[in-house]
Amino acid sequence: MKLVVVESPAKAKTIEKYLGGGYRVLASYGHVRDLPPKDGSVDPDHGFAMQWEAYADKAKQLKAIADEAKKADALILATDPDREGEAISWHVQEVLAKKKALPAHVERVTFNAITKSAVTEAMAHPRALDEDLIDAYRARRALDYLVGFTLSPVLWRKLPGAKSAGRVQSVALRLVVDREREIELFRPQEYWSVAATLEEDGTEFLARLVRYRGEKIDRLTIGDEGTALAAKKAVEEGRFTVTSVETRPLTRNPPPPFTTSTLQQEAARKLGLSASVTMRLAQNLYEDGAITYMRTDGVQMAPEAISAARKAVADRYDAGYVPDKPRHYETKAKNAQEAHEAIRPTDFSRERAGSGDHARLYDLIWKRALASQMASARLERTTAELTDGTGQHALRATGQVVLFPGFLALYEEGRDDEADEDSRRLPRLKDGDVPARKKVEAEQHFTQPPPRYSEASLVKKMEELGIGRPSTYASILQTLKDRDYVRLDKNRFIPEESGRLVTAFLERFFERYVSYDFTAHLEDELDDVSGGRAQWQAVLDAFWRDFKPKTAEVMERKPSDITAALDEFLSPWLFPDKGDGSDPRLCPLCGTGRLALRGGRFGAFVACSNYPDCKFTRRFGQGDEAGADSGPQVLGQDPETGQDVTLRSGRFGPYFQLGEGKEAKRASLPKDVPAAEADLETALRFLSLPRTVGTHPETGKEIVANIGRYGPYLQHDGKYAKLGSTAEVFEIGMNAAVVKLAEAANGGGRRSGSREPLKVLGPHPRTEAEIRLMEGRFGPYVTDGTTNATLPKTVAPDALTLEEAAQLIDDRAAKGPPAKKGRGRKAPARKTTAKGKKA
Repeated sequence: MKLVVVESPAKAKTIEKYLGGGYRVLASYGHVRDLPPKDGSVDPDHGFAMQWEAYADKAKQLKAIADEAKKADALILATDPDREGEAISWHVQEVLAKKKALPAHVERVTFNAITKSAVTEAMAHPRALDEDLIDAYRARRALDYLVGFTLSPVLWRKLPGAKSAGRVQSVALRLVVDREREIELFRPQEYWSVAATLEEDGTEFLARLVRYRGEKIDRLTIGDEGTALAAKKAVEEGRFTVTSVETRPLTRNPPPPFTTSTLQQEAARKLGLSASVTMRLAQNLYEDGAITYMRTDGVQMAPEAISAARKAVADRYDAGYVPDKPRHYETKAKNAQEAHEAIRPTDFSRERAGSGDHARLYDLIWKRALASQMASARLERTTAELTDGTGQHALRATGQVVLFPGFLALYEEGRDDEADEDSRRLPRLKDGDVPARKKVEAEQHFTQPPPRYSEASLVKKMEELGIGRPSTYASILQTLKDRDYVRLDKNRFIPEESGRLVTAFLERFFERYVSYDFTAHLEDELDDVSGGRAQWQAVLDAFWRDFKPKTAEVMERKPSDITAALDEFLSPWLFPDKGDGSDPRLCPLCGTGRLALRGGRFGAFVACSNYPDCKFTRRFGQGDEAGADSGPQVLGQDPETGQDVTLRSGRFGPYFQLGEGKEAKRASLPKDVPAAEADLETALRFLSLPRTVGTHPETGKEIVANIGRYGPYLQHDGKYAKLGSTAEVFEIGMNAAVVKLAEAANGGGRRSGSREPLKVLGPHPRTEAEIRLMEGRFGPYVTDGTTNATLPKTVAPDALTLEEAAQLIDDRAAKGPPAKKGRGRKAPARKTTAKGKKA
């Protein structure tokens, strides 16, 4: 028997079916061990020796693999065909060797698609583990560990509120922060455009003013309304004649099939999917055998795939859409060992796979791969110039005509940002024509700052700069969001104050290590390791030799020195020039103190030098007057105690306070209550909490409504129930409170495996039995009352059709009933006497 180890249980099941008898296929469920998150896991003083530790939740799986390995004649490591896959195979081999369970014969196989032909072909051509790829994995893992476990403690000690720093994560964050700085420093410039709507042969077209009073007009030439209106009048009064028509052919070639990076970019643009969601969906499609491996830098396709794509094009269109010769694309990856085949369908005749987002992503992959083998699009671009009788003023119209769509009939690549002008079609024009003038418009514009990064454009920028590698982009972006260093607004990244402060700290004290060039150079060195052109420990030693002393130097600095240095470094941003000659640091409250950056328990903030006499503070942010706290705002007096009720600003937002001192009562202003409602009456309501709803009719104990860290809630006898809004805290009555508490005690009123169907799909097309969609213990499934069929990961329950459900049930019924497992206790073994007879 041969033991085959893959990552995923879905892959294991499919591959075991392909291989048949004589093979046992088990899944490692991804990585099986890692560097433990503690000091000493990497030892720079002893050749960067690493202490690996098996994941606690993988113990059962590792035992199963080891037990099978002891009985196996050979071990076949068939994890993914990339650096991480090679590393998983290496880890499995190392673990089995330590357990003395490693078979004498060990092979490594890789396949780019989970199809029977790809798997059997791979099994026929085994190889040894790629030591260079394993060394590259170790180098990257050690680098990330050393940066994280050396730099993060410096942040925690010297920059309160900071969470972590990472080798590539911090550089990606700097990209977002740098773009925000560009936007803030940008000063819009006014300009005007003058355009005429003309008509020829019943077709309207637009012509822009390109020459005025004999001078060529650029975009910013007309900078005021007076000049624009004068130019508009000149166009309205002139008689414009076509003086030249230039037509030239254009050819557009199709883009190559997807790589990991371009798939993430296009899925973000066209489908609105984050990089992490895209990779999860692609992983499911790969495991279902629908697409080839989705972590790749390569743009080439296998010869048989190219042939299949060309045939699919001919079947779908006609021979004119198939180029004379197959198209071959070259990868830009610097490391050929990691440049696998592009992402493509495993079967070009299969136009659909999965449902919901899986189906949308597959459709994108299928169209892009098919389009890559289609004929070029042929276009014709026409430029017509029209001049008035004086020759002083000229208009220009441009248009584009698609003569032959080619690949555009199927697929057109998306853009990160809109083009300046859409391509338009012009009527047929010739010299001497005098098109009719319909209207003339002068339009005001302002130059725009560079756009904030979207997931697609940030991934594209990182790839352009050589920062990180495509397989890591999704996790990098997710980490930035998880650390609250950035937020997404309308699918654009905006740096949070914590992200800006961390970036400023790293730029000021670790500039080299967050520079784009240094990070890209380090990536190149790591690629050299995986290509066998560099020794991994030498690369680590060169990095560590400079990095370790730098962190030690910063750790020795006083926090006050750090804050002073950041105050100076951030001065242009925190205290921008007001343009009136006044001191931008002058305190707006007392008028004599100067503002400066201060460090506090919960992070940085701006405060007045006259503290405590002047209590002006401002959140860390550029001129953020909205975040300023000029001190307590007195709303009125409490009618019972006569004490002042004040509105104040704290780290977690605005709050009410009754009285003064440490014993003063406080209550936060919830986010769902508008700031405009923060009056005395509202303050007293919140300061009166908690509110007693009444006595529970069954237990005789009080039910209390209150607002806590996680929002409004009910409390009764040590148990809690969430409330839907702040208003409910003050409005909920006894009956509703009892019901909510009961629902919370029963899991929110929902029982796992509820017998109520999620949806009734209709009668089975062949048996007429009613098909229902149900929620089960292990996920959604469909049933006709006799056969249950689990929904594959690639099928979204909301998008499931009756025909798809019927097919799932038919496929499950054809396999026969599932093997039953004994539920009761095993019968005890009968005792045997010394002579071997059963008692």
